[in-house]
Amino acid sequence: MVPDLTMRGQDDPHGRVTVARPPTVGQLAVRLHELAARPSGWWRLAGFDAASPVKVQLDEVDGVRVWLMTWPPGHRTRVHDHSGTGVSTLIAGELAEVVIASDGVTERPLRANRVRVHGIRTHAFSNPGPAFAVSLHADLSV
Repeated sequence: MVPDLTMRGQDDPHGRVTVARPPTVGQLAVRLHELAARPSGWWRLAGFDAASPVKVQLDEVDGVRVWLMTWPPGHRTRVHDHSGTGVSTLIAGELAEVVIASDGVTERPLRANRVRVHGIRTHAFSNPGPAFAVSLHADLSV
């Protein structure tokens, strides 16, 4: 007889149903960081429109939606809320996030090659730079 502990990854021999858990924020961040390190898989999809940002969904796997965005110079999103946690990373150019909270308004630049966690909050993005900005984003689509 083989103990259950050695059967990891196999169907449960006892017929129990396991509930899939949504990815953690750390797992979202790792996924985005790994995707950012492989631009050959998505860079050709980047679209550039001087009038508004271009959003391209790259995939949606295991309840995680991932997309690429390009931001024209000087563009600012409207202030909006998110119902869940998401992450983003700046690939090129400049982006800033304005967060509106009960204790005030803060504006912070996004740094290239760093993943920013966006919790449940009211915020807006802007491109203060003279060139297009390119970013990757992921959130739970559930």
